[in-house]
Amino acid sequence: MWQFTAIGTQWSIETPVVISDEVKALVTDKIDQFDKTYSRFRDDSLVMSAAHQPGTYAFPVDSIELVDMYQKLYAATDGAVTPLVGDALVSMGYDKDYTLQPKDVSAIPRWDDSIEWQGSILTTRRPVTLDFGAVGKGYLVDIIAAILESYGLDTYTIDASGDVRHHGPVPQVIGLENPHDTSRVIGTMTIQNASLCASATNRRRWANGLHHVIDGRTSKPTNEIVATWVATASTAVADGIATALFFVDAERLREWDFQFVRLYANGKIEHSENFVGELFI
Repeated sequence: MWQFTAIGTQWSIETPVVISDEVKALVTDKIDQFDKTYSRFRDDSLVMSAAHQPGTYAFPVDSIELVDMYQKLYAATDGAVTPLVGDALVSMGYDKDYTLQPKDVSAIPRWDDSIEWQGSILTTRRPVTLDFGAVGKGYLVDIIAAILESYGLDTYTIDASGDVRHHGPVPQVIGLENPHDTSRVIGTMTIQNASLCASATNRRRWANGLHHVIDGRTSKPTNEIVATWVATASTAVADGIATALFFVDAERLREWDFQFVRLYANGKIEHSENFVGELFI
């Protein structure tokens, strides 16, 4: 078990053999590159350059897949899921200093009015603070998994604080944390050679009921759904759909093959027909 802190959260990578120093160095370097590109919590990142000055910015080539996922989610949710929520989150107090002191909330701009992506090239028409929290961590997990597999580590479990990717001969049973009582679970999901991502509004919650799951159409936190869990082959896809399910029904997302559980604020629970696991409530 290799445990470490990265992009502001706790990670663990479990393998049947010791991970070499060479692989650890590659993983650490890739995470640092990712942070320097996509983080809105550090002044020297590429994202923060775009936040200060409109212009043209060259992102890494592997950003194409990440941006493509955002574009598809943006269309499927009518703009609810968008990387343009950054300024709204900052004005709510979820800024780089974690002041958690809300101000007047900034309206979230529409994609076509403010940014244009051509391959890995971003052009901004105004200063915009991008936030890749809906998909980014899952996408980074997939990148790290590719590094492990390229070095012959084909049995592993990566856990990035709720974004889990499993690969190996033995299925993994994962508890679904109860957002109303984090010492308990509402059930379990079973995955094998797949990823499971969770999102909940009890995490990163602060003054006056504010939290990090923001509707790009209204610039307000969503309240009808309190938690989602999604399992599918790609961690990035699972991460993105776990956010999208706060805003739209699963039928709007059938471009992807996934299983899910969704918990409503009124206690109602919903799951897909292909759900593999148990529910206790």
